[in-house]
Amino acid sequence: MDVRISPSLMCMDLMHIADEIGKLEVIADEYHADIIDWHYCRNMSLAPCFIEGIRGITKKPIEAHLYVDNIDAELVELCMDSGASIVTMPPEVIERQVYRLKRLTEGRGVGFGVFINPAVSLDVVEPYLDQLNRLLILTVDPGFAGQPFVESSLRKIEAAAKRRDQLGLSFDIEVDGCCNERYYRRLRDAGADIFVLGGSGLFKKDPDTARAIQIARGLLERELAPTATAAQAAECA
Repeated sequence: MDVRISPSLMCMDLMHIADEIGKLEVIADEYHADIIDWHYCRNMSLAPCFIEGIRGITKKPIEAHLYVDNIDAELVELCMDSGASIVTMPPEVIERQVYRLKRLTEGRGVGFGVFINPAVSLDVVEPYLDQLNRLLILTVDPGFAGQPFVESSLRKIEAAAKRRDQLGLSFDIEVDGCCNERYYRRLRDAGADIFVLGGSGLFKKDPDTARAIQIARGLLERELAPTATAAQAAECA
């Protein structure tokens, strides 16, 4: 597949973490850990210590996705110490310390990213797109699974991909929210590189996670397969 898959760990069976990770290894290119503090949005989930536990049972990259209203260098350090491979943060929270946090993560060999929710314009991060390793675009309101897809997010993904090309940059575009078979092709065609798979795209496909993975993988392969015309053109090239 021409996209990478990042299971959302807040959606897995947290009573059987090691078993779940063992199953997810076959589909995961990386893992997505939502750290939610009840202040940025009215939910709570996971923590840096959770990443530390997961780091002991997988070698794959782990993203610390900070839905946190009070981000400072100490918190980012804690995420990195816990084993995060990349940290994504809300631009409206870190706008006064973007370059400082970039230097901090870069010095540790950890990726630096921001996420924009549906109500935040791409213009907010335009001044420092060249600093990003990742731009995460939320296609639902932040903090809760099972919300409806915000159609305008597709235009935002397209605009980010176009701007990336114009500036000759290489940051990844990640999509979180409603990553499922209804939207896979549209998200990929808009420019997404990484899909965060949560309930609708993975864990709710079947009560048995191994079976859910089989179903999700089949749907991904079906929806992202090249069209007949594209496949014929490739054969003739």
